[in-house]
Amino acid sequence: MPRGTVTLDDLPGLGPSFARALVPSREKVAKVPAHAVSVLGYDQDPARLARYARVCGFTLRDTVPPTWLHVLAFPLHVHLLGAPEASVRLVGAVHVSNSMTSHRPVSASEPLDISVQAGNIRAHRRGALVDLDARIDVDGERVWEGVSTYLAQGMQASGDSVETTRDEFVPELPHARWRLPAKLGVDYRAVSGDPNPIHTNRLAAKAFGFPRPIIHGMWTHARALAALDNKLQAPYRVDVDFVKPVFLPGTVGFRSWATDEGWRADVTTKDGAKPHLRMRVSDLT
Repeated sequence: MPRGTVTLDDLPGLGPSFARALVPSREKVAKVPAHAVSVLGYDQDPARLARYARVCGFTLRDTVPPTWLHVLAFPLHVHLLGAPEASVRLVGAVHVSNSMTSHRPVSASEPLDISVQAGNIRAHRRGALVDLDARIDVDGERVWEGVSTYLAQGMQASGDSVETTRDEFVPELPHARWRLPAKLGVDYRAVSGDPNPIHTNRLAAKAFGFPRPIIHGMWTHARALAALDNKLQAPYRVDVDFVKPVFLPGTVGFRSWATDEGWRADVTTKDGAKPHLRMRVSDLT
């Protein structure tokens, strides 16, 4: 059970937190801090928000994209998994899925109470899965929730192995193609603050087994959501599976279709043959 919440004066800098997350743990059993961490009354930066919207393809409005709220919660993810009692390190872990619920539109001028809790550790055939559960409130009202699931490869967890199931993917020609420049990782890093070098440096990417840098999964998530932006109205829930990395530079395909529950979308290879990201949007009205 959580031992309580540690409240910080401000969102921690990602540089120091990321440096701590780079230090490998000698533990093989997956562990995370029992406490939550929070920042109260956080004032959003409108200039940074405008740059974020431009990089990710959103129309700039008075209200913010749900993925922007994930970006604001992300420093608390890194802070928790850089704590001494954490054996799961964010660096080296694979972001396998993300779920977020937008309960109502959030204004760019609203101060935010942001909190993150790590937990729900379970076994996986390739290691251990762990959830980073983020919540954002405004004046005591829950306005947004997000769960990021990471795979800590090679770690151990109790219980039977969890098998991840996905809907069948049917190859189809994409409705659109997006050309992603080599500097996209640098551009997204500038607005998200994520300093992971696998997104910006070829040598670092190779050290982690990639032939060249890969774009951040949350950029792909944001860009896919931006393509549906004029079709969505809160409250809604977005579930995303990160299937295959996208290398930079490169070209990807995008297709979307309406369902009884809301919308579905895939980011695919440029010919539509294989998925990079699969997204489900559920209308909660």
